[in-house]
Amino acid sequence: MSRAKLVLAHGSGAGQHHPFMQSIKAGLEAGGVEVVTFDFPYMQKAIAAGKPRPPDKMPVLVEAMAEHCQGEPLFLAGKSLGARVAMTLAAELFEAGQQVKGVMALGYPFHPPGKPDKLRLAPIENCPVPALILQGERDTFGARDEVAGYKLGTELQFLADGDHSFKPRKRSGHTEAGNLAEAVAAMLRFIKEHC
Repeated sequence: MSRAKLVLAHGSGAGQHHPFMQSIKAGLEAGGVEVVTFDFPYMQKAIAAGKPRPPDKMPVLVEAMAEHCQGEPLFLAGKSLGARVAMTLAAELFEAGQQVKGVMALGYPFHPPGKPDKLRLAPIENCPVPALILQGERDTFGARDEVAGYKLGTELQFLADGDHSFKPRKRSGHTEAGNLAEAVAAMLRFIKEHC
């Protein structure tokens, strides 16, 4: 079996070199997965200018991620905004006949914080390949008690007391490192199951 390849997209506010992204990448690579990260066009401009920029429109984001999707077996993953892009791209690649084994979402942005009525479920509902969503229990973009009520049709795993970046409160007895390790372990299991 050839080595699995995973293309990992960053979230809206931080690029591929953010510690969260690097931690996930390192953990997956230690597990034998080839991981490709990149910066979306708006993030490249933000880094060059030294100030934040709003994300590109979804078609631009999808096209930018698609540029890295060669080789098989191929998996897609993303942090927050990147997860929406990954699921949208998986559907497009599937329609085009390109094999995508599965998609993983790290902190899916089910809705904007404080606006639970503005749901963003379409990318999940339209995803034609197996999907794994890893979500912090306290994520303001979709906490456990909210997400449990959604009919997603995907595998869903919650990280103990985690926020949108899986970081728990000190008093919880859990650690950020522990939650990140649990997320990596779940991703490696998912990849092995669907390779």
